[in-house]
Amino acid sequence: MSEHALFAPTGDPTVWRPTAWSRGPWNPEHCHGGPVSAFLARAVENIDDGSDVKWQVARLTIELLRPVVVEAPLRLTTDIERPGRKVSLVAASLTDAGSGKEVARVRALRIRLAGFELPDHPTGDLDDMGEPGSGRVESLQWDESDGEGVAYHRSSCTHRWVMGSFADAGPCRVWIRLDVAVVPGDKPSGLSRVAAAADFGNGVSGALPAAKFSYINPDLTIHLARPYVGDWVGMASHSLYGTEGRTSGAGWAESALYDAAGRLGRSVQSLILQRT
Repeated sequence: MSEHALFAPTGDPTVWRPTAWSRGPWNPEHCHGGPVSAFLARAVENIDDGSDVKWQVARLTIELLRPVVVEAPLRLTTDIERPGRKVSLVAASLTDAGSGKEVARVRALRIRLAGFELPDHPTGDLDDMGEPGSGRVESLQWDESDGEGVAYHRSSCTHRWVMGSFADAGPCRVWIRLDVAVVPGDKPSGLSRVAAAADFGNGVSGALPAAKFSYINPDLTIHLARPYVGDWVGMASHSLYGTEGRTSGAGWAESALYDAAGRLGRSVQSLILQRT
């Protein structure tokens, strides 16, 4: 794990600053959605409700409301919206520390963590994904306008392609590993790793030429059947923009999620389609 981190402390425990390792491909001044999602996942995972219940996050819904500016301080607030013993709702919000405008938020559905035996049943496997971390390595450049320098998509993560690539349009299968900390000195949790990877769904399965279209996601919803295992997140991803030759300007990207133990969950992103 690199000593670099996606977010840095500011001295105020409620204020954090996204670093250059969070930089995205669409605008060098703005963060990729993955670091923001990973940071918010960490925030809700660390909420202490004062109970002795052990929780797992079963659903994580992130809304990316405004561009998150690299190096700009952000204030983090958390909330327990619905306390409980079996099911609980918790939330977190990031606001620009200067203007006070909300830039991103998350709501997480937590289910009590319980262990018991299950009978044999179909669960999905890794036949189509290969082993975690398997696949091709390729030099990553988002498009011709994507310059050199530190950025999240090429500096903070490793991609291993089982099928497809950034250069190929359409569905793909890829393993992704977060290589930097979310915050300094704190090893990324499994939930943060999943959120950091899942936000790539629209990018890795993009089917439109990036020089002519953008397809940015204003949200990310993740459903998980169990706690995450390992270091790699596998994604079998595809995007849909409408019928051939016509679109409403909206779309979505969907990913089947895997880890070292097999099928883990599912993620979906809404997409805003625009001509560039």
